Amino acid sequence: MLFPKKPTSGFLLPTLTLLLLLLSFSTNINASDRTSPEDDFDDLEQLLALDEQEDQQQQGQEQEFSSRFSEAAVVSKAQRIVLELNNDNSKRIFDENEFVLVLGYAPWCVRSAELMPHFAEAANSLKLLGSTLLMAKLDAERYPKVASLFDIKGFPTLLLFLNGTSQAYTGGFSAEEIVIWVRKKTGVPVVRISTVTEAEEFLKKHQMFVIGLFQKFEGSYYEAFIKAATSDNEIQFIEANSIEVAKALYPDIKATNLFLGLVKSEPERYTTYEGTYETESILQFLDYNKFPLVIKLSELNSIRVYSSPIKLQVYVFAKADVFKTLLEPLQDVARKFITKMMFIYIDIMDENLAKPFLTLFGLEESKNTLVTAFDNKGSSKFLLQSNPTPSNIEEFCSGLLHGSISTYFKSQPIPENKNASVLAVVGKTFDDLVLNSPKNVLLEVYTPWCINCETTSKQVEKLAKHFKGSDNLVFAKIDASANEHPKLQVDDYPSLFLYKAGDKDSPIKLSTKSGSKELAAFINKHMRTKDQVAKDEL
Repeated sequence: MLFPKKPTSGFLLPTLTLLLLLLSFSTNINASDRTSPEDDFDDLEQLLALDEQEDQQQQGQEQEFSSRFSEAAVVSKAQRIVLELNNDNSKRIFDENEFVLVLGYAPWCVRSAELMPHFAEAANSLKLLGSTLLMAKLDAERYPKVASLFDIKGFPTLLLFLNGTSQAYTGGFSAEEIVIWVRKKTGVPVVRISTVTEAEEFLKKHQMFVIGLFQKFEGSYYEAFIKAATSDNEIQFIEANSIEVAKALYPDIKATNLFLGLVKSEPERYTTYEGTYETESILQFLDYNKFPLVIKLSELNSIRVYSSPIKLQVYVFAKADVFKTLLEPLQDVARKFITKMMFIYIDIMDENLAKPFLTLFGLEESKNTLVTAFDNKGSSKFLLQSNPTPSNIEEFCSGLLHGSISTYFKSQPIPENKNASVLAVVGKTFDDLVLNSPKNVLLEVYTPWCINCETTSKQVEKLAKHFKGSDNLVFAKIDASANEHPKLQVDDYPSLFLYKAGDKDSPIKLSTKSGSKELAAFINKHMRTKDQVAKDEL
């Protein structure tokens, strides 16, 4: 034990309690003769039980403290293994070491802070494995010259140096994933397990891996396996030539001389590979099966999720306590769509993760459970607009798969527009007020954050007053940040469009740099109206 016990305080509290209670008990005896010896014995038993309960509580607190201190000591030790780079030692470190993994960070960066303990834990694991790789960290703000030399611009940045030449880190961000990536890049793409005991020890430390069973570690199938192991950056590959060893790692194995399977730590723990033994086929199998049935999105795994070949992705936004009850039925739904779509959970209370997604639907203020989807192949988004029950989610997913769910376009509530000289158009009214209107429509497309939009809006207001006498011309505006329509595709703001009566499919774009007179002349030139307004002074 690192800290000795202090028996005085541990003994003092129950003793004081006992004394106070005994004093109270004694006073009660003197005050009344009705207390029997049996009652005295019962009370003493209660006091002893109370002392025992307090002792147990204190022992539990000491054990909890010891456990936490032990964890902290391990982390502290691991962090000491990671070398701190500076202006003076950087060149020497890279000259003296064949492999160096560098973490470039900034003290204020939240993601750097999240990654640091995983990085340190990985350093400790690699040292225990006998790796010659040196792990180092660099405060890029304190040592900007060294950071510039390494081309570190964002945080956190991980770079692997092989004999002084750097390559970007492309693995995961847990300690285990860092270890796997590093070992693969420094010459250990596959771990060979020869005994059941080794297999059992391996299972204690690894939650996800690929197991390959081969009679001999040679031949075209084995070579494809090795190439796949080298190409993959995330998953540990294991090889064995004993069926007993393979079964210790993958109990469901049926083959006796050739087998490949994926093991994960979740309900769908075992997935057997049934394809041809070609490198690309094996890698594709892993890409489509490596994620859990439902993955919780974090800043550290977001890149892996977005880059998945499964482009149809369902996102569930819910509070953490609500999601606990939803997880199991959601896994049942996900199981029916394995390899066809990915299911992702985001804590709706985590603004950094949830808000950017919810803003795309105009639902950034929502705190209720929401189910959305993205087709990253076609850049389309979808929203489940009924209650997010398991049956409705399954129906929604089935519709996504068969293309029967309409793409979602966000819209503000429909405004009144009573007596407005410039009509406010929203996503829901774009068809009625613009495309299906029998009149010419001059539409201003703006956003609240646009610097020049206010000037253009004032010009449109002046034009609306100038053309007030026209029965065949309508002035309108739409906030593109809060409203969408499939036929409104705008990249720059502000934008002005003239939708001519009878030709709404080909709107004419007007220059927002033109003055009011030029705009009025342009409108008069293109507008087909019986009561065309004269070019009065604006």
